[in-house]
Amino acid sequence: MNKLIPISIILILLLSACRSDKVQLATQNDIQLENAIKQFSATGELDHFILPESNDYANIPTSPENPITPVKVALGKFLFFETGLGLSPMQSIGEGTYSCGSCHIPSAGFRPGRMQGIGEGGTGFGLNGEERTMSEFYVPEQLDVQGARPLSVLNAAYVTNALWNGQFGGGGVNEGTESVWKEENGTNINHLGFGGLESQNIESLHLHRMVINKDVVENLGYKPYFESAFSDFPEEERYSEKAASFAIAAYLRTLLTNKAPFQDYLKGNRDALTEQEKRGAMLFFGEAKCAACHSGPSLNAMNFYALGVKDLYETGEAFNTSADDKRNLGRGGFTEKDEDMYKFKVPQLYNLKDTPFYFHGSSKTTLEGVVEYFNDAVPENTNVPTSQLPAIFTPLGMDQSEIDDLVAFLENGLHDPDLKRYEPDYILSGNCFPNNDEQSKIDLGCD
Repeated sequence: MNKLIPISIILILLLSACRSDKVQLATQNDIQLENAIKQFSATGELDHFILPESNDYANIPTSPENPITPVKVALGKFLFFETGLGLSPMQSIGEGTYSCGSCHIPSAGFRPGRMQGIGEGGTGFGLNGEERTMSEFYVPEQLDVQGARPLSVLNAAYVTNALWNGQFGGGGVNEGTESVWKEENGTNINHLGFGGLESQNIESLHLHRMVINKDVVENLGYKPYFESAFSDFPEEERYSEKAASFAIAAYLRTLLTNKAPFQDYLKGNRDALTEQEKRGAMLFFGEAKCAACHSGPSLNAMNFYALGVKDLYETGEAFNTSADDKRNLGRGGFTEKDEDMYKFKVPQLYNLKDTPFYFHGSSKTTLEGVVEYFNDAVPENTNVPTSQLPAIFTPLGMDQSEIDDLVAFLENGLHDPDLKRYEPDYILSGNCFPNNDEQSKIDLGCD
């Protein structure tokens, strides 16, 4: 019996030493990861990547002409999902059946639930917007669709110029592009000097067949909100598209993925990420070179790159787009400069797993496929000249376990699980939302 006592003590000491070594190794790995993150921080600290709370208006980036206020956010939240604004449809049957939320669904990461968004002319929803399709009463030419997959509006506060080609907003990267601001593509609105979100929203109300005026606002019950949010506006502007766009922009700027595990990790909770996700983050900020482009606070950037991916028309399932679609040209389609051709904006990377379509043309349907594309660095779009590809687009040499680690970080470490908090409980029209067509009502349980 006495002989067993020393052996037990030795085992305890060995186990303690092993645990201590593991803790020390984990600490060293965390320090290494934090140092890697800081290398891409504008401040040299982790705070560059920490997103503010959604009600911390003082620290949410905004445009000076449109300060964020609680009543603007509340109004914008209603208007974004208000199907009662759909009052300028191509067909009368489409009236009041669509909203901004038709193509920016919270549960789909504020993207379409399918590879191409459909506003008016769409029918159905499914569970996540994935079953929306063309109504039997429409022909393709009548659909409200776009020739590139809509970007997520998550973390839009960090976007100075809107759309994949950055064409909206007179400041930021569009300074010096005044000669190509044209009425036919809506960019003449940039002359008003508003931010990218405000400018795009005004144009989008027209593009997506919505109507805002005093009568509509009053009939739907929003007049008190407009009066409170825009008491400083002249009365002729108080119930206008400008006011509505400002409210929607204020709301969009609060859509921050501040509950993602990576956010908790940046704030000091080292258990917020799994060991695999940490390895993936180390690759993201290290050998995989992701952060060389995705260096903004929401892992975005106001830079444009050609990656040689396929366009939306090449999926064979998209409406109203073709090889001649100007949107295939990316930034160059707006600036008309050869050096900008086929270049698209660096998007934010949170909540990517909420819907399985990636890049401007929905050309990849898994995050593993996205990572493999960058790992192989073999362009697939023969229309894109090799000379347009960035020098950084070269094979990465990751093995399968490293690919799995990086995917784990992108899928789970950057996933905010509670985007439902950004949905209204109801809209003042009493309509179903984000869609109000008959099949959507059934799918969404509105009737």
